[in-house]
Amino acid sequence: MPQADIGLIGLAVMGQNLVLNMNDHGFTVAVFNRTVSKVDEFLAGPAKGTKIIGTHSLEEFISKLKKPRRVMLMVKAGAPVDEFIDLCLPLLEKGDILIDGGNSLFTDTDRRVKALKEKGIIFIGTGISGGEEGARHGPSIMPGGNPEGWPHVKDIFQSIAAKADGGEPCCDWVGDGGAGHYVKMVHNGIEYGDIQLICEAYNLLKNGLGLSPAQQKQVFTKWNEKQLNSYLIEITSHIFSVNDTDGQPLVDKILDVAGQKGTGKWTVMDSLEQGMPLTLISEAVFARCLSAIKEERVEASRLLSGPNLQYKGNQQEFIDGIEQALYASKIISYAQGFMLMRHAAESYKWRLNYGAIALMWRGGCIIRSHFLNNIKEAYDKDPKLKNLLLADFFRDEIKKAQTGWRKVVGASVELGIPIPCLSSALAFYDGYRAANLPANLLQAQRDYFGAHTYERIDKPRGQFFHTNWTGTGGKVSSSTYNA
Repeated sequence: MPQADIGLIGLAVMGQNLVLNMNDHGFTVAVFNRTVSKVDEFLAGPAKGTKIIGTHSLEEFISKLKKPRRVMLMVKAGAPVDEFIDLCLPLLEKGDILIDGGNSLFTDTDRRVKALKEKGIIFIGTGISGGEEGARHGPSIMPGGNPEGWPHVKDIFQSIAAKADGGEPCCDWVGDGGAGHYVKMVHNGIEYGDIQLICEAYNLLKNGLGLSPAQQKQVFTKWNEKQLNSYLIEITSHIFSVNDTDGQPLVDKILDVAGQKGTGKWTVMDSLEQGMPLTLISEAVFARCLSAIKEERVEASRLLSGPNLQYKGNQQEFIDGIEQALYASKIISYAQGFMLMRHAAESYKWRLNYGAIALMWRGGCIIRSHFLNNIKEAYDKDPKLKNLLLADFFRDEIKKAQTGWRKVVGASVELGIPIPCLSSALAFYDGYRAANLPANLLQAQRDYFGAHTYERIDKPRGQFFHTNWTGTGGKVSSSTYNA
């Protein structure tokens, strides 16, 4: 007898916590896991005393679901998702709904939506952010795919999602095809940027000013009370207060080699496909790659020279400057992320609501911050806003932060402390506000060596010209093309 409102496959940490969250909100959930013993362990442990239904085969699992059946996959992205779809298909009927809640690549989601629609199955690809704590008590949920599925999952998703100010759920329909997973991908790219910016601020406080973890905790705690208020700043301040078993700060015992699961890299790769200058997030990904070649860096540190100084000026002024640089660069990071989504929406024919996306990120997710309210307000005021930097609020905030930002970038170069994201953010800002860039010389060079042609400032856009620069190159030119 079907009893469950929804079924979930994959009882790792995220899967277990989402199931418990659904149970807390009055939904009956059936669960299955490829390693069946995990089902029994879950029922005897965290799920003990709940209405959660454990099953020991896919056939039993599907039989417990009310129609139209709602099956949520919380398995590793890539081939495992396709494998479970193939295993479930013979047991499903037309009109049933499959949901992928993992970190899947958006093009995979787009492919699955189309393939399953032909078979009469509704597929939803939903990004979920917030880690295990968010999954248990309220994540940010970004669903996309076949829009026919939204009415069937809306109540469940919006019930279990985090709630922003005013009780609005941090979940709404994002768009067709891979839109939900695309927005989650960009979220993760921005997360990469936020984390690297914080790490660069930490490096300046530690190696530029010589502050101890206890002193850095005080700095980050103060920052979290002002414009930088966010989950990541909050947890950073807490990290500095945790000691190892010997009483020494744990952060100082952790190897400086960063891991990554690929979503930041995917964001950068698509930005290249779109021709969008996602410079800050790109640098954040490359910073992790640089950290990974630890042995090579250790060798280079013995052989390569550079300044090894501490900041000699006013300490508090420098701390304030780092705060301004961090805040201004954070604005740049989000501006670039929303630029990318705007261009992707045009390319992939999605209708993205940018204010709603900012709201979805306002609670539950890793990049949640007070700052997202300002983004929502900017897009509510002008839904066709080309770039966040053009909104009155952000233009004024950058203006106020700019002096400290520039001083910190300049001082970091003199101190020999690497700040790839803080400095690339400033370079982007200066490039974006420049009416003229040196690409005219670049085009002359391309035309000189490859006859790639150029446009002229005294002619209408779209007209291309070639010059025989050497007198021996002839009049034949290459066809034009753009990234």
